[in-house]
Amino acid sequence: MNHAWVEPVIATVGLTLITVLARSFFMISERELPLPGWLRRGLKYAPLAALTAVIAPEILMTQGAPITTLLDARLPAVLCASAYYFWRRGLLGTIVAGMSVYLPLHMVWGW
Repeated sequence: MNHAWVEPVIATVGLTLITVLARSFFMISERELPLPGWLRRGLKYAPLAALTAVIAPEILMTQGAPITTLLDARLPAVLCASAYYFWRRGLLGTIVAGMSVYLPLHMVWGW
């Protein structure tokens, strides 16, 4: 009898419990937890830091190593998407601008 499904189920349930506990940690206490001013100011930058930590490796690396050529479709796509964002400040347009540059360069010209 094949029990290959047991480990993924245990891992999924365990990760779910850890996530729920971690996210509800701040709601368990009946009173507000005091935060020092320096921590409160620092937490304002946490979303930007997390976004940078996720996006930067996707743009600057390929298969775990830094890109070694400028003929990478991600670079002009990022430049166009950034330019659009600073021009119009729209998220959907930023995605469309970046992908409209990335897809032809990557799929048609093989960058």
